[in-house]
This record gives sequence, structure tokens and C-alpha cells, in this order.
Amino acid sequence: MQLYSYWRSSASYRVRIALALKGLSYQTIGIHLVKGKHTEASFVAINPQARVPALKLDSGDVLIQSLAIIDYLDETYPEPPFLPADPLLRARVRAVSQVVAMDIHPLGNTGPRNYMLKTLNLDLETVDGWTRHWIENGFAAVERMISPGPYCFGAQPTLADIFLVPQVFNARRYKADMAKFPKIVAVDEACQKHPAFAAAAPAAQPDAE
Repeated sequence: MQLYSYWRSSASYRVRIALALKGLSYQTIGIHLVKGKHTEASFVAINPQARVPALKLDSGDVLIQSLAIIDYLDETYPEPPFLPADPLLRARVRAVSQVVAMDIHPLGNTGPRNYMLKTLNLDLETVDGWTRHWIENGFAAVERMISPGPYCFGAQPTLADIFLVPQVFNARRYKADMAKFPKIVAVDEACQKHPAFAAAAPAAQPDAE
């Protein structure tokens, strides 16, 4: 498999965690977002959305969107499972994942930030403040939703941890006040000790700068 990734992309980070948890090997192909490599025709031919991640399977098929990729991996390689067996707990795990993927991440992603910086001509401090606001707003909900044990929902990492840890990386990057979220910090600390999360960390990637 080949993973088209950018070391600092939180969506790519999610997929790297999922691949590592499943024990799957892959080749990393770095797509430098800051240099605009994602907009080049050669990559748009792979992912028409011109975003990372994209996962090229050994069959030649290409999957895009981190949640779709992670769902595919969980359905194709069922051990260890990313979702608990209990339907109610599964819904709670999905809810945390979706707060991150749908409410926090899109508002601070590269596209909206570039539009605010380059089209609306807002200064970087204002844009970073916008990003930080929506991270802290979402984390306030997540803090009430999780039950560390030591991971978001017990003794094993789930989809919630896969989505939360990369967003914590972003939160620290934009100087969010993590002191307000002790449960999230505790989960992140537990995950950082897990070999799969350590292998997927941005600084451990071959394209890291």
C-alpha cells in the first residue's frame, strides 16, 4: 500500500495511526501542502479532491477521506477492532470522532485558513485565534464525553482516540489552552506511550521538517 500523506496533516495522522494499529506496512509518499504539491495534476489524478490522505491499495484502487479509509481498514482487517461491540458505546465512540472530524477540524483546515489569509486578508494572529476558538469549543464537549481508562473509552484504543490525538497535536500547534481539558490530556499521554501512536507521530514521518 501507498499512503499519500503530509507529516503535519491531522487527517493523514489519523490514517497512519489506524495502519499502525492494524500492523499494516505501507510506503509513505509525501505531498507537501505548503508548497502546493496537492494541487499538481499528477496528484489530482490520484485524488480529485486534491487533499491528503489518499491510500492506494495493492489492487491499484485509491481510497480518500480519512474516515472512509479507516472504516475500510477496520472492515478488511478486523483485529484489533476500532469500535466496541456494545451498540451504545459504539455510538459514543463515533460521536467523539465526528465532533473532531466534522465540527473542529474543517474550521481550522488549510483551505479555510488560506481563504481567510489570502482572500479576506486577515492577519495570521486573527486566523490562529479563529482556529484556536473552534478547537477549544469542540474540546469542551469532548472533555465531557470521554471516560479515560486510559484511552477515551476504556483499556483499548478506539476510533475516538485515532481522531482525538491528531487534533490534540493541532491544538498545541495553535496554542490552545489544554489546561482546561485534563481528561483529553490524560488520553493523549496514554496514547503517546502506545507504539502505534508513536510510529504515526508527525515528527516520526519521513517527510517531517
